[in-house]
Amino acid sequence: MESNRQKKIAGILQKDLAEVIQLELKTAGTQNLIISVTKVRVTPDLLQAKAHLSIFPSEKSEQIVEEIRTMKSKIKHQVATRTRNQLRRMPELEFFNDDSIEYINDLEQAFKGKNDPIKNPDLLNKRKKN
Repeated sequence: MESNRQKKIAGILQKDLAEVIQLELKTAGTQNLIISVTKVRVTPDLLQAKAHLSIFPSEKSEQIVEEIRTMKSKIKHQVATRTRNQLRRMPELEFFNDDSIEYINDLEQAFKGKNDPIKNPDLLNKRKKN
């Protein structure tokens, strides 16, 4: 369970990371992207933070996450300057691709009948547990 301090730091980092990442990718020349920081988790010792990024269009998501990972030190420095009055020490950042929107889309399509096991009995074999 996260402490109040962890939640507060995660919220601060989430807001500032979103602004800095958008700015960095814009100056790097990357266009036609929507990036949002969906979740930030901070370890109890406040030394590491894991940021989950949702990227649209999702076809380029792994490539963009790798590009962000290469700019990690620059992003960390800019976030540290923004949060210098709120944090004693800037946590190490890790970036992950958040594909929950795609997962929700797949579930929605399944509920709408795209993967109907009554119409297509072959789907039942995939769902059986041994």
